[in-house]
Amino acid sequence: MEKFRRRLGGILGTLRAEFQQLYNRYFGGFKQFDGDARQIAQHVLDGLWEGDFYRTSLGHFDFFWMRDFGTCAESLTKLGYDAKVHSTLKWAIYHYKRVNEVTLCIDKSGNAFNAPAKRSVDALPWLLHSIVVSDYQLDESEIKFLERQLRGYCKGLLDKNGNLRKGVHFAELRDAVNYDRSSYAIALIARMAECVEILNLDGFPYKLPHYQEYLKEHYWNGRFLKADFVTNEWSSECGLIAFYLGIIRDKDMMKKTFDYIDEEKLAEPYPMQYCKHDYKFKFRLGMGKWLMPNYTGTSIWTWQGSWYLHLLKRYDHPDYEKHYAKFSELIERHGTYPEMVGPDGEWYRTLIYNGDPGMVWASIFLELDY
Repeated sequence: MEKFRRRLGGILGTLRAEFQQLYNRYFGGFKQFDGDARQIAQHVLDGLWEGDFYRTSLGHFDFFWMRDFGTCAESLTKLGYDAKVHSTLKWAIYHYKRVNEVTLCIDKSGNAFNAPAKRSVDALPWLLHSIVVSDYQLDESEIKFLERQLRGYCKGLLDKNGNLRKGVHFAELRDAVNYDRSSYAIALIARMAECVEILNLDGFPYKLPHYQEYLKEHYWNGRFLKADFVTNEWSSECGLIAFYLGIIRDKDMMKKTFDYIDEEKLAEPYPMQYCKHDYKFKFRLGMGKWLMPNYTGTSIWTWQGSWYLHLLKRYDHPDYEKHYAKFSELIERHGTYPEMVGPDGEWYRTLIYNGDPGMVWASIFLELDY
């Protein structure tokens, strides 16, 4: 009965998310805020607190996503919202323990589910990352739960060497594409290995240096970290995340990546285009060029744009101020922190999907001036 209740809750949560998305596409609007980019981002962030957790957006993603929250947990903590980060983590882990699974999503009713309906490669790594960067203190039952999840993760996704098994399908950040062991996924597993050691958890025997070398050996093509094991193409989340998380700290590799971005004009007119050659990727059914054209092509995603700005600042790149100004202009243009826009900066709209307003990623941008 409990298993049936969990599954039903997951189905209802997924259906509600899909309905909300389509409703907002044709009937919804979104609130625009006055002020400069920083003021707008702060208004967005203030509106996302639900009292016990951070929702993901002010639009159709009005529930919790582990991935999105995970990318923001460090920024939120540095901005002084550590109590709210801890509340969110306590709330999320409580609902995860109820279903004995770390899922990508939890709705306001506490239904834990995956969207799309596949186990993700990154929910557990982002949870552990959030715990570490916010200094959340785990109790004994939470430790036992996480160790069970780690053992299940190894058994379900990894081979005996700790590498992703070929042919295993799962959800990850670029949910429109079917990757063959993406560099994004490897970087998240590397971060998980690092967090496991920091937290002194059992259940994950593999170490960070293994994944650092694996990325350099199998994914670095001399100019950037390629998208996946077999696809020698740029994809922004794959090209940036290992540097953003500090898995790779090689200044020469970062410089060559910056140079490639400049040469390909991936940060023009705004940072950051997803990729130039989306036709070289295998898209999931319903998320390709017919129903969602240019969803992860030359479209501008503010998620990767905010990571890019952090990297420019971290490595003292001379173009930081220029790109910060352009990014700020995009926020001010729309009066919100958009999920994504077209390559010209116009709001992204298709027959079945509307770009979402007011993303929690605004916290990553706000941290730049902290």
